[in-house]
Amino acid sequence: MAKKAFYHFLGCIIPHRYPSVEKAVKLVFNDLDMKLLDMEGATCCPAPGVFGSFDRITWATIAARNLTIAEAGGHPITTGCNGCFASLWDANYELKHDEELREKVNENLAVIDREFKGTIEVWHYVDALVEVAGLDKIREKVTRPFKGVRMALHPGCHWMRPKILKQKDDSERPHIFRELCETSGAEYVPYKDELICCGAGGAVRTADVQIALGFTMQKFDSLNDAGGADMMITPCPFCELQLDMGQVEIQKYFNKEYNLDILHVVELLALAFGHDAEEFGLATHLQYIQRKTEPQWEKLGINVEQS
Repeated sequence: MAKKAFYHFLGCIIPHRYPSVEKAVKLVFNDLDMKLLDMEGATCCPAPGVFGSFDRITWATIAARNLTIAEAGGHPITTGCNGCFASLWDANYELKHDEELREKVNENLAVIDREFKGTIEVWHYVDALVEVAGLDKIREKVTRPFKGVRMALHPGCHWMRPKILKQKDDSERPHIFRELCETSGAEYVPYKDELICCGAGGAVRTADVQIALGFTMQKFDSLNDAGGADMMITPCPFCELQLDMGQVEIQKYFNKEYNLDILHVVELLALAFGHDAEEFGLATHLQYIQRKTEPQWEKLGINVEQS
């Protein structure tokens, strides 16, 4: 049987800040017999909360141009960024259902000899992993389970919402992302503020980093109140940036110290599938570089000598 193929929309944060995520997802998808195709010519998604707030047609035109790249090749898009997913999924949905918007966008695209046709779908990595590979196959690939490791989750905002349209999971009581992460063998730790924003969304991080960090501290403190965890898993690199680099910034601005390993879900699975941390560059995460520290290998159940 031929591998299920996806055009791989990297976005901005993964290649520029977290190349470890790009490498990890290639390892994981390959292990699960799924194929990632380079999406040549792709641009920023663009950021939904920024571009979409200023000019809906400009936002939809840029997103539609990206969608037409995949349409030309005949394969769906997959992305590992909640913001990119929201922008591309929402644009795809709106352009399919709003004839007036589609006409205006296609007028713009005609200048570069492109046309949005609405022939492909947009998948998050989480969707592809759960719906195409399946949880049973993922469990079969786990050779290094995270037994005894306490795992907190940060699903983020844009993958599930608005739930009335996306209908992927219950955004108030989600379980799909949790079930995917639990295939790693780690112990899920629920905490009160699991579902609040990481703090970076809606350009808050750009406008006032200290206000953004207030949300991040609230999450970490809520987790500590629940007994703490060894790692926090997210499906979004922008959330990963806020939760990872945010620990360094909190120490700088508020003189509070947190030491929590932050992993993208595909990094978690790459480790669980038996790939060494060096194979995908886990130690390049920003808090390790800034603090000149390493991941808490032993807490994560990773043999230090092998890493």
